[in-house]
Amino acid sequence: MSAQPADDYMAIYHGQFRGVLRWPQLDDLWARIRSAPEGWYIYAVGEPPPDSKSSSEQLLHFIDEVDQLLRAEHKEDYCGIVYVDDREQPAFVKIYDPNNLGVSCGSSEFPPYPGWILSRIPPVDLPTAFPPPNNRRRWWQRLLAH
Repeated sequence: MSAQPADDYMAIYHGQFRGVLRWPQLDDLWARIRSAPEGWYIYAVGEPPPDSKSSSEQLLHFIDEVDQLLRAEHKEDYCGIVYVDDREQPAFVKIYDPNNLGVSCGSSEFPPYPGWILSRIPPVDLPTAFPPPNNRRRWWQRLLAH
């Protein structure tokens, strides 16, 4: 029996990614995605996941807007806040919000969610896929008990 689509998505989400460290590498990534703009989902984490693929026009507009936002708000001479599954044939891209970075490199036990994800497979609602840690559940339960 094959895995459910949500399982596939989560397996990829937790898989190996390469950081897009330099702005010219981000330009290259955008060019690769722009060359085949059909079949992408655009997921703003925290919003309900889309249930249909974006149009090519929506994807191209998103890339233009998010690129502008990243360059304006991540005032570094490096990028380092975009991660891709495969630089040559991207199918899953995590884009971290410059205003909510925390420890995006994954060395934290609870790294922040990306701000946006581009994927070729339907996304799942990440906040519900990751239940809060037990210490937070206990805190919440104690809070409600009073």
